[in-house]
Amino acid sequence: MVTRHGTGHHGQSIVRVSLSSGAPLIEATFAGRPAQFLVEAQMGGRMVRAHLADRGRLTDLLTPGARLLLASREEIGRKTVFQVVAVYQDSDLVALDTQLPNRLVAAALSLGALPQFARYSRVQREVQLGPHRIDFRLSEGLDTCLLEVKSVTRLVDGIAVFPDAPTRRGERHLELLINAACNGQRAAVVFIIQRSRGCAFAPDVTVDPAFSRSLREARSVGVEIYAYRCPVDPSGIALGQEVPVFSSFAAVPFELRQHC
Repeated sequence: MVTRHGTGHHGQSIVRVSLSSGAPLIEATFAGRPAQFLVEAQMGGRMVRAHLADRGRLTDLLTPGARLLLASREEIGRKTVFQVVAVYQDSDLVALDTQLPNRLVAAALSLGALPQFARYSRVQREVQLGPHRIDFRLSEGLDTCLLEVKSVTRLVDGIAVFPDAPTRRGERHLELLINAACNGQRAAVVFIIQRSRGCAFAPDVTVDPAFSRSLREARSVGVEIYAYRCPVDPSGIALGQEVPVFSSFAAVPFELRQHC
């Protein structure tokens, strides 16, 4: 993982991770998605296949002719030699690597760039809790916090929404956080908006009513919910501005929507 730590215009920390762990990026044109994890694209006059990690529908992003960024992945055992890294929607580059937010948050935690978690000196990743795993367990002595990270790519009228497809897995993660909070343990979820646009965040009740209900319940029992708009360019993704979180798209104030 490549990280950089510096200061921005107002003295805030800058945390950035590369899109492809150093592999050169190649531009291609989206042609089709024959399977959930497989994309076909035109590259230099030939058709190539690339692995797509994002489970979402992505129908607003993966449109015919959309510009993709691919990375070469020629590891032994792979069925495809390319990985879909990002897609352009107009001038906005949207990262499509669902592990990228975890890498970004891990870098931010190590650099103390998330002040709400700065008191924890120990960071464990991919922590097993029964049959499930949580992205991070943070600890300082007996004080612990469970932290789950979610990748967001979809915008509706300038508002970042999640999920893009029904996610029973995401609902189970919220159930774990709810149980932890009800037992007196600190718990949090961070939504990483993998693009430069998005002035607020809300769960998409029309896509997954159960997840939306679970997120409202989580908030009501004390699970902390954060969302960050994280600009993407071909060199990487940066931890950006925190944006407000609402219980539903309808709850976003009209005045805020006007400025998205």
